[in-house]
Amino acid sequence: MGGCLSKPKPEIKVELTLLDKEKEVDLMSPNGKASPFSECRPNGSMGHCSDEDTMTLWPQRKHRDYIEASVCHIKDLENGQMREVDLGAGRALLIKEHGEFFAMGHKCPHYGAPLVKGVLSKGHVRCPWHGACFNITTGDIEDFPGLDSLPTFQVRVEKEKVIIRADKQALQTQRRSKAMSKCSAVINSSTGFSHILIIGSGPAGLVCAETLRQEGFTDRIVMCTMDKHLPYDRPKLSKCLESTAEQLQLRSSDFFQMHDIEILLEKEVVSVDVKTRTVTFRDGFKMEYRKLFIATGSRPKPLSYKGKDVGNVFHLSTPEDANSIATLASSKNAVIVGTSFIGMEVAAALTDKAHSVSVIGIEAVPFRKALGEKVGKALMKLFESNRVKFYMLNEVSEMQGHNGQLKEVVLKSGKVLRADVCVIGIGSSPATAFLKQSGVHVDSKGFITVNKLMQTNIDGVFAGGDVVTYPLALRCNKKVNIPHWQMAHVHGRVAALSMMGKASDIKTVPYFWTAMFGKSIRYAGYGDGFDDVVIKGDLDELKFVAFYTKSEEVVAVASVNYDPIVSRVAEVFGAGKTIRKRDVETGDMSWLIDKSSQ
Repeated sequence: MGGCLSKPKPEIKVELTLLDKEKEVDLMSPNGKASPFSECRPNGSMGHCSDEDTMTLWPQRKHRDYIEASVCHIKDLENGQMREVDLGAGRALLIKEHGEFFAMGHKCPHYGAPLVKGVLSKGHVRCPWHGACFNITTGDIEDFPGLDSLPTFQVRVEKEKVIIRADKQALQTQRRSKAMSKCSAVINSSTGFSHILIIGSGPAGLVCAETLRQEGFTDRIVMCTMDKHLPYDRPKLSKCLESTAEQLQLRSSDFFQMHDIEILLEKEVVSVDVKTRTVTFRDGFKMEYRKLFIATGSRPKPLSYKGKDVGNVFHLSTPEDANSIATLASSKNAVIVGTSFIGMEVAAALTDKAHSVSVIGIEAVPFRKALGEKVGKALMKLFESNRVKFYMLNEVSEMQGHNGQLKEVVLKSGKVLRADVCVIGIGSSPATAFLKQSGVHVDSKGFITVNKLMQTNIDGVFAGGDVVTYPLALRCNKKVNIPHWQMAHVHGRVAALSMMGKASDIKTVPYFWTAMFGKSIRYAGYGDGFDDVVIKGDLDELKFVAFYTKSEEVVAVASVNYDPIVSRVAEVFGAGKTIRKRDVETGDMSWLIDKSSQ
């Protein structure tokens, strides 16, 4: 589809210039040896949180320790430029926009990306790795992924010198949690009523709960989940198989207690009665609600084959699954069924552990539907060069075992693969079976349909994340399902604001990433149904940008070793501008590269 017909978008004429490879410690490489996770700890910031707010977040601190440093001459930065500066006790990001200087944390709190390599545009900085955006005045996170904001620091000019005054603790932590309200009602935890009930503890549910508290909601919030762990960074399961639930944890139990967000673990919802506003759990417990947010995510699609009783066959769903896969594959034979992103990430993660890694796919080329055949072939070569063997245009017929444990995978072609562990990754479906006969509208594929405010057809019932189809502004409000970690964050925030009568449309540009063998792939836009791919760069060297086009318009972009081009294109999409196919074929895209921040 082209652009919206009602209001033509301004066209952008472009040329392309290759970037030098940026050294990236993305922490998402499945073969990285470091255990990359830092805990999310709140901190205050000059110019945003008051001292009172900060003392609430850091009750153990009696005073704040500041450092002040002259970091540059006022003429060292032009408008639109960023620079990472050293204050002695830590580093900050100095920004000049419209003649004013701003200073804030220099690392994205999501995975630690250097924001100086990102994109500065219209009062915010967009992360070069995964697209999160931060307001340069307040440090607040304005687009996702990630939960925390950035600390900001005072800046003044004296005798043409730029001076920054910063809290030393904030310089070290490089993150800040927004101030939150607490529950004012006195409620017994066993009471079967919650003003807000959230089903699911993924990013949509977590951001919904946090946003409610950030916006001043003071009634009870209960989040229930089938998981036995507190919310954790699920995308890392397939990339860092040996990580524990504690390492992946997004928020600590102390955080939830501090902000009066109750979590019911290992609680499965079996039905919803919208007339009585009651949710029933498998153990018979019932809870009434005033408003309900459904964010149950997806379930792995089952695979049909003989030998269902054979052990060591996994769908990757939990940290325990990931740990078991890593242990069983050590110096053994691993088989991956399916060429989904999760399946391929697991394959990449196992190559330095397993004796052999085999991948079975029903198509000729992995990633063809999402990234196109040319990009898919280039990535396939990357896997083959790392000892991964492909069995494409094939399916599993049988799992054969010995003493109940997997020993062989038999393909429909007749080929028999030695296997000590098998991971099935053939896609997923929405976890909405419990909504049958509830009255909540679910489409033929099982997705909940919501409007731009994340409201369902039932008053007081909202939904978000992988389980919904919603109107995408980028594609003229076409109803879409985008199961991205980043979009789930957005859904949670929009739903929370809607519950509080603070309606906010979804204007986010979808942003996705994956990492394999130290190569990070960025993706922005919505390329479903693309009819052509324009490649600029070198596929063989895995240094390229791919523009996905439909009806002569660029609808999505992907890159490897081209940062921050995907974040730059996301800014263009977010501004409602159109990039034409003819321009990326013949033009110069150097305007997309923020040379001023290099």
